[in-house]
Amino acid sequence: MDSLKWWQKTLVYQIYPKSFCDSSGDGIGDLNGITEKLDYIRNLGVGAVWLTPVYVSPMVDNGYDIADYKNIAPEYGTMADMENLIVEAKKRGIRIVMDLVFNHTSDQHNWFKESRSDCKNSKRDWYIWCDAKPNGAPPTNWRGIFGGSAWTFDEATGQYYLHTFAKEQPDLNWENPEVRRILYDIANFWLDKGVGGFRIDAITYIKKPVVLKDLPIDGPDGMSNVHMATANQPGILEYLHEFKREVFAGKDIFTVAEANGVSAEELPRWVGKNGAFDMLLEFNHMNLDMEKASLWCRPAPWKLTKLKKALSDSQKATTENGWYPAFFENHDQPRSVNQFFPKNADKKLAAKVIATVLFTLKGTPFIYEGQELGMTNTKWSSIECYDDIASKGQYALALQEGFSKQQALEFVWKYSRDNARTPMQWTSAKNAGFTSGKPWLSLNENYNEVNAGWQMQDEDSVLRYYHRLAKVRQEYDILLKGSYEELLEADEQIYAYMRVMKEKKVIVLCNFSEKEKEYSLPKLSGNGKLLLGNYADAPNQILRAYEARVYLCEGRTTIEGCSK
Repeated sequence: MDSLKWWQKTLVYQIYPKSFCDSSGDGIGDLNGITEKLDYIRNLGVGAVWLTPVYVSPMVDNGYDIADYKNIAPEYGTMADMENLIVEAKKRGIRIVMDLVFNHTSDQHNWFKESRSDCKNSKRDWYIWCDAKPNGAPPTNWRGIFGGSAWTFDEATGQYYLHTFAKEQPDLNWENPEVRRILYDIANFWLDKGVGGFRIDAITYIKKPVVLKDLPIDGPDGMSNVHMATANQPGILEYLHEFKREVFAGKDIFTVAEANGVSAEELPRWVGKNGAFDMLLEFNHMNLDMEKASLWCRPAPWKLTKLKKALSDSQKATTENGWYPAFFENHDQPRSVNQFFPKNADKKLAAKVIATVLFTLKGTPFIYEGQELGMTNTKWSSIECYDDIASKGQYALALQEGFSKQQALEFVWKYSRDNARTPMQWTSAKNAGFTSGKPWLSLNENYNEVNAGWQMQDEDSVLRYYHRLAKVRQEYDILLKGSYEELLEADEQIYAYMRVMKEKKVIVLCNFSEKEKEYSLPKLSGNGKLLLGNYADAPNQILRAYEARVYLCEGRTTIEGCSK
């Protein structure tokens, strides 16, 4: 275990500060609220906390539109509060990890204000400006991630600027060495503050194609997803290795990049000894039902074998090189109990199944706030109830596609990012103990039944199950260092795999379906010790609905009942 670095042996807990804990009563979570909950986080076995952006921002995209990288948004607190959080977390063995958003800024950032002030301004080339087509149309037919054209016309200077996301989030021009230099300076500024690493947002979009051209239409709006035009372009790794040399190299931190569009086969070029980052958040297992256009109204059917293959491919790709960040939730995804299980699934059992996989894959588990409680999606009666800019864009696209308002809303219910952003459910008291004021976003109505307060008292709760999983992961180094081998690959109900280290094996068995299933592992025989399960007992060769088990097998034997 000594060969592993600190971030390989711990858990990462992701916090969406706006929704975590409000200490001031203004309805918005803040840094001091996070500090108040550090003991709760430590008790989960967490060694690093990733904060989504807390910088000065107009909050068009809830902080991912940054206007000042070196100051804290007033609604979250002050720089003194940030420094105190770093210190208090360190006292508890927790490091704070910052979110770097370097693909784009806010249109309210001084850099962009200068850039759009004059075509001859020294910062004009800090962003991506293009002339219109001869007919006045945008330079290309690219659709932004949030819907609508990825180009916005600037009346003052007579050109369009590119924005992968919202029009208020203009893309930076990484071709300009001055841009790269100032971004590296920002990252080093936060390292000097004592942060323990970075999650780097939307990094696959920073390198644009040499020729900007139209792509085949993929939606009713006559446009094409910008992701297909700009993600993971040739030459991007040259920039990222420069980033590593100038900021990360030689420091006791970890880096994890959001890299939608990077395949498992490509991982060795991105992570590991010769890669640009320590870990990569890729989404092959998260986008199972999204076609290339990423339209919520066009979900594709998927089977468990597709999920298993995506996870196994990533495990294999990082066997000898790099490290895997295991995750099933974040601030941009629906809740995992809704995303990976049928509508009628027992949510408590399902939450324990996904947790079992999360903690027993090889890699560092990333827990998103509320996941440890089994928090679920919400359903609000109107699109007007939603804050998420992506939800509003996808709702409009569904209407364009010919769906009714109710159907369009149902797509939002399933995929909205607000599902993950409802306030954290601390207690069954007013506003779930999140705030004494009016919450910035409506609560999930089930907070009376799903909250940290009562789950701490219930030994059978999802939260207590997380505590037991964290303990097992620390007690058995095979879960940290053992190799991974999938079992029952063709099974559409059971996800089964082994972690192997010398003559020890850990067998993980998880039933993702509502039906009981017999299983047989003919290559294995003998006796094993049940380390953990989400049922009170464990009958041989049968997994009940949404059942999870973890067995330890020592010597040349394995669990009883694995062969007929």
